[in-house]
Amino acid sequence: MKKNPYLGKWRITEMEMWGQDYIDMETDGYFRFDKDSTGYFQFGLVQGQIGYNIETVGNVDRLEFTWEGQDENDEAFGRGWAELKQDQIEGRFYFHMGDDSSFTAKKLT
Repeated sequence: MKKNPYLGKWRITEMEMWGQDYIDMETDGYFRFDKDSTGYFQFGLVQGQIGYNIETVGNVDRLEFTWEGQDENDEAFGRGWAELKQDQIEGRFYFHMGDDSSFTAKKLT
């Protein structure tokens, strides 16, 4: 079995829709991907649990995820994806029937 390069905690360094002040409002914005195909994230007032799979799209391995959690204490859910680009991940985060934003994150652990 191939080693999972996405494992660990990733610090969100940029989002298309929100500035760094919002991303880091309560804690430094992050995604965390665990060994059991689950994970967690938080940015701004949005937080939740992730379920993910690594899929091959074209000739690129891409982490595809769904999420459920809260946005300002309201129930929220959606999906997203991330691709490894050198020493960071780049991807897109979607709220179901709502906003979406590109993101960039750098590995912490």
